[in-house]
Amino acid sequence: MNYPLYLDYNATTPCDKKVLECMLPYFTLDFGNASSEHHPYGWVAKEAIEDATLHISSLLKIDEKEIIYTSGSTESINAVLKGVYRKLKHKGNQILTVKTEHKATLDVCEYLQEEGADVTYLDVDGNGLIDLNALALAISDNTLIVSVMYANNETGVIQPMEAIAKICKQKNTLLFSDATQAIGKIPLDNFFSWVDFACFSAHKIYGPKGIGFTFAKLESQASLQSFIQGGGQQRKLRGGTYNTPAIVGLAKAIKLGINNLEAERDRLSNLRNQLEEGLSLIEEATINGKKSDRLCNTLNISYEYVDGQQLLAALSQNLAVSNGSACNSASINPSHVLTAMGIGRNLALSTLRISLGKYTTEEDIQQAILIITKEVAKQRASNLLWDRR
Repeated sequence: MNYPLYLDYNATTPCDKKVLECMLPYFTLDFGNASSEHHPYGWVAKEAIEDATLHISSLLKIDEKEIIYTSGSTESINAVLKGVYRKLKHKGNQILTVKTEHKATLDVCEYLQEEGADVTYLDVDGNGLIDLNALALAISDNTLIVSVMYANNETGVIQPMEAIAKICKQKNTLLFSDATQAIGKIPLDNFFSWVDFACFSAHKIYGPKGIGFTFAKLESQASLQSFIQGGGQQRKLRGGTYNTPAIVGLAKAIKLGINNLEAERDRLSNLRNQLEEGLSLIEEATINGKKSDRLCNTLNISYEYVDGQQLLAALSQNLAVSNGSACNSASINPSHVLTAMGIGRNLALSTLRISLGKYTTEEDIQQAILIITKEVAKQRASNLLWDRR
């Protein structure tokens, strides 16, 4: 198959060859179950997991016991929000989150409402940012946990997490952050001191699919109910056979991402800015979240007088881009992130999310500008409203 140019790195990333190479022995030669304590196959697998955990804790400057391996961020979100609510619901029932969160968070919150949770959804402004005063006013004695995504997967908007954490600490409220898009793109030097819980997925940082981890601060783990029972692994918080090759791959992906962060951030910022400048030359273009701090690799752009579905269908022959979250890409409704930012339905439906990655080149950027410019012009040529504007 002749694949189009890939510019959808916020949806997923290809597994780095260095990551794959370090995983391969644990599929074949060193295939043992890490819980098998009576022979070398188990010992080798257990040692590999311990080494991977040590590397992750050292790279991220967290305690090894603060790492809980999961199948990825969606599982982590379920584990944290359901776990905290069910463990602490005798103390209160309010969960605070944001209207622009990933659907994984919003869907879990909606599910918990059926169990009696009182979920408050905070508004964002036109730049995608929450109002810190509104957050402080919304927290009450009934609040169990605040859930705020660090960097938005659609717009790249980065929330002021340090200020959010300060408010939560003053109010004695737990803080959970979906940092899936942040790792490897922005420094996390102080992040883990701000939050009680966070989640990550390897496939967003050139690692394998089906593995991630929950960060659970040691002093906050008492607030977390066991999510999966069976086998007693991971201090009984998440039972089940360890996925040794995937855990090894996760550690390698994090190492590569952290070590290359500064250089790659500068490179991607430059490429994103070139792309933004080129696509802004098209008439009636709107850059969503432009006035906020954003991820270096993400551009969310809307065009008036264009049918978004037709545009994506036409572009798909040459470009792999999206109109929002991969988990919501089949929906015919406008992005909930953009509508929460006050963007009208028609414009929200005429939006492209373009996300760059480590294999994106300057030549790719120039090619993307040319392809999108030509296709927008082509669609507008057949739109009577464009002529009558």
